[in-house]
Amino acid sequence: MSDHVFWILEADIKAGQLDKLKALAREMVEGTQRDEPGALNYEWFIADDGKSLHLYERYADPDAVMVHRGNFAQKYRERFLTCVTITKMTMYGNLNSEIRAAFATSNPVYMSMADGFAR
Repeated sequence: MSDHVFWILEADIKAGQLDKLKALAREMVEGTQRDEPGALNYEWFIADDGKSLHLYERYADPDAVMVHRGNFAQKYRERFLTCVTITKMTMYGNLNSEIRAAFATSNPVYMSMADGFAR
């Protein structure tokens, strides 16, 4: 089994915030790609009707998650939450107590690896 941690975050896009969210997404993607080598996937998906967002994020290990969490809180959190309402977060993988505590306010569903492989 790997140390990878990943999640899918689902959110409703607030009325009139789609363009602002797209600009913020570009900024966040560029910053994450540049500053976080432990971020393996950072993919934003917006529904065709522009009303909902899914984020797929995958990190090399718990340390990479905490680096991202710190950057998000410091640089983006406030602006992100003006654009969306989080409706669901499901987290997968090596979810240690530090990660669980850091994300507890998001009320995620935690999924631990039962079996399988990744290539």
